[in-house]
Amino acid sequence: MRSLVLTLALLGLAGPALAADLDGRAFGVFWGLPFAGMLLSIAILPLAAPKLWHHHFGKIAAGWALAFLLPFALSQGLGATAGVLAHALLAEYLPFIILLTALFTTAGGIFVRGNLHGSPALNAGLMAIGAVLASFMGTTGASMLMVRPLIRANDNRRHNAHVLVFFIFIVSNAGGSLTPLGDPPLFLGFLKGVDFFWTVKHIFPETLFLIGSLLAIFYVIDSWYYRREGVTKQDPTPDTAGFGIEGGINFLPLAAVVGLVLMSGIWKPGISFDILGTEVELQSLLRDVLLVGVTLWSLAITPRALREKNQFSWAPMQEVAKLFIGIFLTMVPVLAMLKAGEQGAFAAVTRAVTGPEGQPLPWAYFWFSGLLSSFLDNAPTYLVFFNLAGGDPQQLMTTLAPTLAAISAGSVFMGANSYIGNAPNFMVKAIAEDRGVKMPSFFGYMAWSGAVLIPLFVLMTLIWFR
Repeated sequence: MRSLVLTLALLGLAGPALAADLDGRAFGVFWGLPFAGMLLSIAILPLAAPKLWHHHFGKIAAGWALAFLLPFALSQGLGATAGVLAHALLAEYLPFIILLTALFTTAGGIFVRGNLHGSPALNAGLMAIGAVLASFMGTTGASMLMVRPLIRANDNRRHNAHVLVFFIFIVSNAGGSLTPLGDPPLFLGFLKGVDFFWTVKHIFPETLFLIGSLLAIFYVIDSWYYRREGVTKQDPTPDTAGFGIEGGINFLPLAAVVGLVLMSGIWKPGISFDILGTEVELQSLLRDVLLVGVTLWSLAITPRALREKNQFSWAPMQEVAKLFIGIFLTMVPVLAMLKAGEQGAFAAVTRAVTGPEGQPLPWAYFWFSGLLSSFLDNAPTYLVFFNLAGGDPQQLMTTLAPTLAAISAGSVFMGANSYIGNAPNFMVKAIAEDRGVKMPSFFGYMAWSGAVLIPLFVLMTLIWFR
């Protein structure tokens, strides 16, 4: 893909159209079919045609991406297509993959020694620790750090998939709701002028309620499984001399990742480069280059034997990279139609979040930003509703604080509704499956989220977002 972008640049085909600036009014709902096809492929093919999916999921993702790009090229021209492709790759996909790879690599070099035994209390404790870490090192960083010890602690359990499902609910999503470092939507809000500590001041009760409720529900369910299992299968993890951490040196590159992300949001040198009509700011370019360096640093300082003990594998990262290029490209017209507001194909969404006197409805913002974040990238979805509510950070932090709280909570919390709602969801699934855990299917996971999360979101609406 990168070579295609560079080739188009050399040919001088770059046009003015950017993914961020596409006129959503020009798209009909049929432009959303490739995205729908991408989602249905992820949901259905692993069950209906597992061998086909396992061997060709990257080609299938590329096929759906082309199902959008080719008609777009025919209708808008090669220049506009090059601009869209450049924006999706340079402004969205590559920074996303580079950051994810850095977190995956650094956390994968930290080995928690000791054979923890996955009792309900221990599992809940590990998830609570992960939830606290998530708001300071991001949901992806906390997930990558904590998921391997959790899998190893439960590798002698007959039923352990539910442990990973609740881990996704708690650590990969809800735990990242308190600071801009926790989840990309909140970081975008920070870049737009929302105070760093605004979310912890305004949605801490909601976060505490959600995480506390999920931990309590998990403890009850896991205790039932634990009592019902009786004799577990033979523990494949040998007991060791004692609990400890090996590869702790990787906490330095892990901290560097967090620092680089924060730097890119605070440092504004005002220097940018135009690549095929996509503006790449110096701080973003420097962040991504240094993140690649951090990844190589972690690989250099971590003995191969240590990663082998951690059962580190590149397969989960490769799966995420291949699938998300399809997701990022096919969702371009969907986001453009949402940004068009009343003038776009999804005008009904704009009308649904506004009251009869033009006032924003917090409950509607919570549910619509949340449900769309369940299937679209939750960062641009947050931005769509942030702008829909006026886009003035000072007004949103004060007189419209309930609306901003609803957008923030919906975008972060409801990313847990599906595997693709937030990047670490799919990462945890891929790592668990790579370690032999039989995770629920796409719809099986949504059955869990529908049964557990949706009732809690209804309660939160009645309490905080009416």
